[in-house]
Amino acid sequence: MVTEVITSMFEAIGSTPVVQLQKVVPAGCADVYVKVESFNPTGSYKDRMALSMIEEAEARGDLRPGMTVVEYTAGSTGSSLALICAVKGYRFEVVTSDAFSQEKLKTMEAFGAHLNIIPSDGMVTAGLVERMVEEAGRLAERGDTYFTNQLHNRDSLVGYRGVGEEILKQVGEEIDVFTAAVGTGGLLMGVSSVFKDAGVGARIVALEPAASPVISGGEPGPHHVEGIGIGLVPPLLDRELYDEAMGVEEEEARAMALRLAREEGLFAGTSSGLNVAGAIRIARELGPDHVVVTVAVDTGLKYVADLYT
Repeated sequence: MVTEVITSMFEAIGSTPVVQLQKVVPAGCADVYVKVESFNPTGSYKDRMALSMIEEAEARGDLRPGMTVVEYTAGSTGSSLALICAVKGYRFEVVTSDAFSQEKLKTMEAFGAHLNIIPSDGMVTAGLVERMVEEAGRLAERGDTYFTNQLHNRDSLVGYRGVGEEILKQVGEEIDVFTAAVGTGGLLMGVSSVFKDAGVGARIVALEPAASPVISGGEPGPHHVEGIGIGLVPPLLDRELYDEAMGVEEEEARAMALRLAREEGLFAGTSSGLNVAGAIRIARELGPDHVVVTVAVDTGLKYVADLYT
């Protein structure tokens, strides 16, 4: 008798594993645990936010059958929304750029999304993000559309709370630091809010590319770490829900992404490498008998050309 069958790929979202790193963390450091989000259907934690943004809008009646969903994205949110829209039957209009990996662009197309490409010089800059947001806004004005508008959409926090809830069940409440890079800020805010509701006093550290340290109070700058460091402090980032911000060099993030694959068997992208590099820096500071948790946000399969060139 068949007993373990799901009826929708939506049921495969979440319940991802946590791994304790064994080789890339130097001796004398705190334990470093990584939530591995590549187990989601599109290989990304963005599946969580995409599902919550769509289903919360449906529940309110803001999104109805026959409407078109619109979003600007570096590709991971777009791939996740494309999956959700494909299953639910919505047309999906994506505003993205040639600054982002071809793997992600092709994945969105595979799920049936229509891509609107904003040309770039190959770098992620505040100006590029602004142009993408503006174009998505114009598309959303065409009528019978629902603009998910991820930078401002608090429905995404509903999905990201699941990451925090799962971490507390898997790791326990004796967590000294949770750290993660900021794109929309949804992941950091969702996890932080769960910890605070549970009375977990973990230090919450926002990470960003050192070349664009706007959350730390610096100036925006160009970089190649997709999905984070968007050149502005995202509206969802609540200063009451994190303790500090820290920049990590892009070269260190890329090197760590390769080390994770070659030493830990964890194949993830550059932003995940940045998360782990930041977590290890904090683990050195804390020393033994402490716990640092971070997230490998997506699969390295989205960044093969980028990581190996």
